[in-house]
Amino acid sequence: MQSQIPLFPLSAHLLPGGRTSLRIFEPRYVRMVKEACASNSGFVLCMLNARGNKENNEHIFPIGTYAEVIDFDVLDDGLLGIKVAGLFGVEVSDIKTEADGLRIGSCQTIEPWRCNITPEEISPMDERLKEIFDRYQELSSLYEKPAFEDPLWVVHRWLELLPVDARQKQYFLEQKDCHKLLNYLSALVQ
Repeated sequence: MQSQIPLFPLSAHLLPGGRTSLRIFEPRYVRMVKEACASNSGFVLCMLNARGNKENNEHIFPIGTYAEVIDFDVLDDGLLGIKVAGLFGVEVSDIKTEADGLRIGSCQTIEPWRCNITPEEISPMDERLKEIFDRYQELSSLYEKPAFEDPLWVVHRWLELLPVDARQKQYFLEQKDCHKLLNYLSALVQ
């Protein structure tokens, strides 16, 4: 798939299979969400590049996640609250800025990681992730059925949660399989 898709750059990270809640208040993003819901389509959540030039749209890293709105509500403060699900990874290029500041990028679907490992090989990462989900209700409430038995789902959730620079996360996402991230996580999660 290659198409022009609205971009939502932010400091939180969402990967395929992930879910997150967002507060929408800027008019350009309110428009983006309305159009996505009206056309039953989505948008791409992108990681911010703190070193990139915003005027040249270099502040958006090239690997993002195509996401769709799965729920919405008006929050207590009157803002729009949405819950989105990450569906698949995309590579973003040729970013244009519309009159209201909404960025649109040419997005090409990227192949999912190969993650040919058994559930036993991700232990104790899966157990530690379960502990995090148990401890943080706002995280666990996003998922009806967490896939702790799926190694790829587990490493994606860890990459979302890790407090490392977006540049490091992009490095892992550029890999063709999950083994470099798995090795990195194995050293961290004991």
